[in-house]
Amino acid sequence: MFRQIKLSVSLALLISAIALVVRSQSAAQQTADFADPQIKAALREISAGQIQTNIEKLVSFQTRSTISTQDQASIAAGHGIGAAREWIKSEFERYSRECTGCLEVKTDTFTQPISERVTLPVEITNVYAVLKGTNPEDAKRIVLVTGHYDSRNGDILDKTGIAPGANDDGSGSAVSLECARVLSKLKFPATIIFLAVTGEEQGLDGSKHFAEFAKSQGWNIEAVLNNDIVGGDKSPGQDSKVVRVFSESIPDGASEAQLRTIRALGGENDSPSRELARYIAQTARTYQVPVAPLLEFRRDRYLRGGDHISFNEAGFAAVRFTEFRENFHRQHQNVRMENGIEYGDLPKFVDFDYVANVARVNAATLAALAAGPGPPRNVRLRTKDLENDSTLVWDAPADDRTTGFEVLWRATAAPDWEHSQSVGKVSKATLPVSKDNVIFAVQAVDEAGHRSLPIVPSPER
Repeated sequence: MFRQIKLSVSLALLISAIALVVRSQSAAQQTADFADPQIKAALREISAGQIQTNIEKLVSFQTRSTISTQDQASIAAGHGIGAAREWIKSEFERYSRECTGCLEVKTDTFTQPISERVTLPVEITNVYAVLKGTNPEDAKRIVLVTGHYDSRNGDILDKTGIAPGANDDGSGSAVSLECARVLSKLKFPATIIFLAVTGEEQGLDGSKHFAEFAKSQGWNIEAVLNNDIVGGDKSPGQDSKVVRVFSESIPDGASEAQLRTIRALGGENDSPSRELARYIAQTARTYQVPVAPLLEFRRDRYLRGGDHISFNEAGFAAVRFTEFRENFHRQHQNVRMENGIEYGDLPKFVDFDYVANVARVNAATLAALAAGPGPPRNVRLRTKDLENDSTLVWDAPADDRTTGFEVLWRATAAPDWEHSQSVGKVSKATLPVSKDNVIFAVQAVDEAGHRSLPIVPSPER
């Protein structure tokens, strides 16, 4: 990678190090050098007005409690979870008609048995639309966006009371729908799934079933973007320029051997989900989205959880998007006025422009990953010899679109990638940077400049 110079070893290393500093860029700057014009145009198509229409429609079903009615009469009357399900399905089908059948609209239906929050067995249906990838090898790679379309009020077992769920989680469902409406007009090498799950409020029931189904089918899901409470509640203390992105540290399914390796290498901050979160932040910078991802280095909010956890438990990289400041007067509450405080999750408290910007972050990430090559495979960091240079080796992704690779690195205490170096279409690179002081990763790049998720190496002795 570096030109060999007949000088003393120490001087040669010094010159190589200077050359590396000159040639390398910050990871954020290098990513910002390329923004796909097609993706930029798609982001402009995302509509706050359409999002408002979708959220208000979801609220119009009065309650979307998972255990609410779903018989044909209620569906016809536009009331309950069944009516919401049929409407979401019809919207996906409408988008598919508009793109001449580009979406496969499907349902994942099962019976949830009695549990603490389910008093009688209940039929649960997840609704999803598949935008199949155009490249046979890449189409096996899947990126997924989801939100839960069920709602609740102050009583989790209330089947009939008003439960608007405008923010929790009409906003997340609207993000999934809007991403489907806009991105279905485009073609991508890899596959995108637009998902709306139910049963979240009863205990992540719908997402757990879907994630386990995906795992049983051997789906290669590279990224799951879960949007839950992204309405930008309009109350004091809210920051409409920020969206929190939560990601797990140690993978939920890590074996004891993997845990020992993580502890030995200081890899607690480099799970696949955390690398996905960093990719989201970089992508938002690249496409100059007005809402900035705020990386939260914990799996979810304090002692709380959401549907991305179901995917984490199934072994997939998954993150959660949530507004900066939640208003608990408008979450899991009956609609009422009490002591001068207005309670209830109503559309008038939702910032639709904010939801649209969160949708843009999601759409940009989905499109960038689906347009890009697969990540490098079998990435290793050689440790046989004690030396201050660092040598990384890897295998190319299975697709045939990769034209080069980049090595990323950051200080061990840094939260995000600080440097990147293009190394060409090779399978090995040596950098005059000590592995003791940094964390490395490698990502693939295609001819147009799209980048894969970065992969942190395993030690090779």
